[in-house]
Amino acid sequence: MEESISGFKIRGTWGDVVEHGERISRALRDVDANESAGEPSYPDAFAEWDEWRPKAHERIEEDVSEKTADQASVKEGKGEQAGKNPDEDIRTAGEKLTESYEKLDEDDADGAVDKWGESIEYVARAADSAGRKALRTVENTVYQRVMTQLAPYYFDNELISANLQRSTRNGEETFVFEINVNDDELKDEVSSRLAEYEDEVDRWHVDTEKDTDVVAAAEGVEPPEDENDGRSKPSKN
Repeated sequence: MEESISGFKIRGTWGDVVEHGERISRALRDVDANESAGEPSYPDAFAEWDEWRPKAHERIEEDVSEKTADQASVKEGKGEQAGKNPDEDIRTAGEKLTESYEKLDEDDADGAVDKWGESIEYVARAADSAGRKALRTVENTVYQRVMTQLAPYYFDNELISANLQRSTRNGEETFVFEINVNDDELKDEVSSRLAEYEDEVDRWHVDTEKDTDVVAAAEGVEPPEDENDGRSKPSKN
């Protein structure tokens, strides 16, 4: 692993990439960056990163590409957050406009202006929702079919900035995976943890998906719980 001001970088196989992501996640857990309490901590940002990081069972062109497009997508606007589609907001805007005219008939000029303003807000919200949906459609196509062919697969939020590149030379596939912790204080702590892993951990057990449902059905027993909660297990000798 190479460490610089731009982050923690590794070059190697897909297994090396997966292990690198797991080590960073484990280090962040060890310094409580994933917890709600404590300073500094980024539980939501950590969850986003831990979902995006490459897994042993995934394919870069399918899974990582899709996750990159999802995390880079335009966020939801106010209308979408309220669970309203553009048609609903346009209908509500029309109702507010009707109420505005009713206020005028009642000689309530202030009330008419208020209803008119509400109508405009709903129209704007409908346009915003429709525009965001259209942009997402374009983004998904661009990121998955074009950008990931030209640029690295990447992830970015308040906690982590990461990019993953792939190259093939002489029929051999290699990867470069660079991960930066955006909080300088946390970055120093993570660096120290990674150094400890290098000194103390002889073999890193990479997480893989386990299909226990078939076995459980055949044997009539419940599948065992993962006592590590889906985390990698470092071995110490």
